[in-house]
Amino acid sequence: MSTPPRLEVNNLSTCFHTDEGAVHSVADVSFAIHPGQTTALVGESGSGKSVTSLTLMRLLARTARTTVSGEAWFVDREGRRVDLLQLPEAQMRRIRGNQIAMIFQEPMTSLNPVFTIGEQIAESVRLHKGADRRGALAQALRMLELVEIPAAAQRLHEYPHQLSGGMRQRVMIALAMACDPTLLIADEPTTALDVTIQAQILELMRRLQRETGTSILFITHNLGVVAHHADQVAVMYAGRIVETAPVRELFARPRHPYTQGLLACLPARQPRFSGVSGPRRLIAIRGQVASPFAPPPGCAFAPRCDHVRAECDAAMPALRDDGAQRQTRCVLTHADLGALAA
Repeated sequence: MSTPPRLEVNNLSTCFHTDEGAVHSVADVSFAIHPGQTTALVGESGSGKSVTSLTLMRLLARTARTTVSGEAWFVDREGRRVDLLQLPEAQMRRIRGNQIAMIFQEPMTSLNPVFTIGEQIAESVRLHKGADRRGALAQALRMLELVEIPAAAQRLHEYPHQLSGGMRQRVMIALAMACDPTLLIADEPTTALDVTIQAQILELMRRLQRETGTSILFITHNLGVVAHHADQVAVMYAGRIVETAPVRELFARPRHPYTQGLLACLPARQPRFSGVSGPRRLIAIRGQVASPFAPPPGCAFAPRCDHVRAECDAAMPALRDDGAQRQTRCVLTHADLGALAA
């Protein structure tokens, strides 16, 4: 793309030091998000998706013993390019919730139960925009109307427990969008919602993105959502990105064996690379993710891979550039991977 990325992450790593040993939850992660683009971060639970987002937002628990390295270059509203990981905390607080906002996984635990919905949204507006209480509440009401909450003026003075799960999720979106961020991090924004509400929430986010030009980092394990709402996809496994590609390319021609395994697990999909046509049994990737305290010596996916070779255990494969905005972390050649996907 011709425009510079709004967020460019280079070699991001997050290590937790525990009494049992070091856990590399995120290792050597790199990706970029351009203005108005949605990039999906996909992978199984425990693959490092949420830790990546919390590292970028500088929201890792203060009591955790962590080591963070790498770069996260963000272009702010004034056009300045800043490294989020190196900013003093005071400057990061001016960006967090203002220019970069986040929708957390569980709205009931993310919203404060002792404050009204309006007060929680207004607090962010007062902090970052300098509005007075009346002006901040007016903005909170406008945001609730924007996310299509019925009887918004009434809901403004209600507490989180008085709202349904879908309405709480809309409140989280309203809270995140209240200060017109240029980058929105959505961490499993439709978790625990029924499919009808899920579709409404996703369409709402899509409409707000069209209207505001906000870039979105969409964290999910739901490949159906990714297919309909992402522009670019980064697949994570055991803390590392194993494949990146435009969404249509990824679904049409997945190259990494792990990506192929994920797509093969979809109940309604009969992938071309399986060599089978018609109805089939549900497929599951064999084995389990290796313990973070004892990772394999080379490729983390090697113990579960049907195409493993001797060199897979020798060293961690590099993330190879395959052209056309595609990257793959595998010892198999471009031709080999293409043959597997054919």
